[in-house]
Amino acid sequence: MRTTRGDDHGVTTPGALATGRAARRRAARRTTRTLAALTFAGAVAALAVALLGGPLAARGTGELRVPAAGATTVLRTVVFAALAIHLGELAGRRLAVGGPSPRPWSLYAALAGAAGAAGQIALLASVSDIDMATAYGTRDGRLLLLTANGFLAAAGCAALRRPALALVPLVLVIGAEALRAHPEQYTPEIGAALTAVHLPAASLWAGGLLCALRLMWLRRADRADALAVLSRYARPAAWLLALLAATGTASTLRKLPPDVILTSAYGRVLIAKLLLVAAVCALALTARRRLLQSRLDAQHPARAELALLTLVIVVSALLTVLPDPHWISARLGLR
Repeated sequence: MRTTRGDDHGVTTPGALATGRAARRRAARRTTRTLAALTFAGAVAALAVALLGGPLAARGTGELRVPAAGATTVLRTVVFAALAIHLGELAGRRLAVGGPSPRPWSLYAALAGAAGAAGQIALLASVSDIDMATAYGTRDGRLLLLTANGFLAAAGCAALRRPALALVPLVLVIGAEALRAHPEQYTPEIGAALTAVHLPAASLWAGGLLCALRLMWLRRADRADALAVLSRYARPAAWLLALLAATGTASTLRKLPPDVILTSAYGRVLIAKLLLVAAVCALALTARRRLLQSRLDAQHPARAELALLTLVIVVSALLTVLPDPHWISARLGLR
């Protein structure tokens, strides 16, 4: 039987097709191994920041050591990440536009968030040397219990395949975290309101990007469809960034006195967060520029953006654990 050669007539032979498929499989395996290695390295870096960031930032400031700061930061990171994944998947339904979607992670994220909140209640009881019933009766204990129950209710909605209903308990989670994460000394209602806007915006930015990248990977065989997913994410992401900048700036001006920016742990960690956010914005702009050029490699800076956003979540959790910097400013004013 005569076989037509691909270089003579432009027809690809079965052998060439098999070779091409094998090469694509090898490339996919290399990409998977690389992503796994980078994910592991990022997880180690995030854990190191959570456990060691507080003591390093407080060195030389004269601030009192926060009991179990590292463990609390890890648990709060779990809560923030769970909220981001769940809200990102809820918002990501519009990114799919009827096409294939990856398996949802919202159920597991909600359960992890509930465990993170419950772990904080147990940690509160341990460091305060009180029993669990007394811990539940404290202000922080009640808010953490509301967070845990909100995540459990959201997990139930996901398990019953009613994902949209999960938005109601997640709003309760956001409210509880807003009241607890950034207490203000004089006008707490304003600080809580700012956080109630900042927290879901940040969660949608990070969680939405994760959902978009998962969709792009699932639809990578169709270049136009994969690019369309990232394009649908990029449009609202710009508005989210503007909202984050406004609420973050207002919260910083209220929370951090200018005379202790470099002499308080909170100020030092906040500077690190701002540098990370600046790098994230640069990566987002790079991805958007490539996206406008219809380049599929726009996903590469978007992946790096997601990795840095993970560190931003860890640093944000650390900020909620560090002591209020106002007492340092007051101490300096008395000298």
